[in-house]
Amino acid sequence: MTKRFKDLTAVNDVSLDIHRGEFIALLGPNGAGKTTLVEMIEGLKKPDSGSIRILGRGWAKDEAFLRTRLAGVLQEPLFINKLRVDETVNLFGSFYKLPRRRSEEVLELVELLGKRKALVEELSGGQRQRLALAISVLNQPEVLILDEPTTGLDPQVRRGTWDILRRLNQETKSTVILTTHYMEEAEYLCDRICIMHQGRILTQGTLAHLLQVHEPGEIVEYRVRDEAACGDLTSHDNVIHYQYDQASSKARILVHNGTDFLFRLSRFVQDRKVDIDQIVVRKKTLDDLFLSIAGRGFHE
Repeated sequence: MTKRFKDLTAVNDVSLDIHRGEFIALLGPNGAGKTTLVEMIEGLKKPDSGSIRILGRGWAKDEAFLRTRLAGVLQEPLFINKLRVDETVNLFGSFYKLPRRRSEEVLELVELLGKRKALVEELSGGQRQRLALAISVLNQPEVLILDEPTTGLDPQVRRGTWDILRRLNQETKSTVILTTHYMEEAEYLCDRICIMHQGRILTQGTLAHLLQVHEPGEIVEYRVRDEAACGDLTSHDNVIHYQYDQASSKARILVHNGTDFLFRLSRFVQDRKVDIDQIVVRKKTLDDLFLSIAGRGFHE
C-alpha cells in the first residue's frame, strides 16, 4: 500500500501480513506512518495504490460485512459527557441489538463495573480509555485496532491498561493491531513487532528474533573520567561495538557476553587503579534495536 498527502508520502509501498489471533505492534516515532496505515486498514482512508484484504474480504465490496467484525479505539475517544457510563455502553450495544447483560460483561472486563453509574465527565483519562475499550469489544470483533491507546496516561495507569489489553486479546481471541511510540508497550504486549520509519517497515518479527538478527549481544555501560585508561578493554574479541560520550564521561560497549566482560573489567580496574562507577550490564532493548537499524535514537 502507498498513501500520499500532496508532497508527503505517509505510507510508502508497505506490504504486511497479520495472522488471526495475533497481537502485533506497529512501532515508530511520530510521523512514521502508523496512523495512516491503520486508517487504511480500518477503511477510513483509501490507498493511492495497493489493496487490503481483511478476513478474505475487501472494503469496496464488503464494507457491511467488515464493519461488524472490526473495531477500533482512537487516540482521543469522544463521548457524551452527561451520559452515565452504563448508558453510554448500552447506547452502543443497541446498535448491535445486544442484551444489557453484555454491557455489564464488558465493563467488568475493563474494570469499570464500579463506575457504571458515574457520569462520563467524571472519569479520568485512563478510565475514558477503558470505556472506549469496553465499547470496542461489545460485539466481540475479530479484528481490534488500537491507535496509541495509552498516549498521555501516567506510567501507573498505562501499565494497568496494558494488563487489560493483554487480557482482552487472550479472552476474546481477537486479532489486535496496536500502534504505539512506546518501546516498552510493544515489548510487553505483542507477539510480533513491525518497526516503521518514514512510511516504510524497516524490520519485523518477534522481539527475540529482531534482537538476535540486528547486532545480538549485551550492553555494558559505565562512567570513566579517563577514556584512554580503558582503551585496552575495547580491543578484546568479546567487544562488538564501543562508544564513549565525552560530555557525560559514559562508555557504552556492546559485547557478546556481558558476564565475561564484567569479570574482565573488574580485574582491569583492580590492576590499573582506574576510577569507574555506575556499571550496568543489560540485555539489548527495542530502543537499542531502533538505534542500530535507523542510525538514531527512537525519540530523535
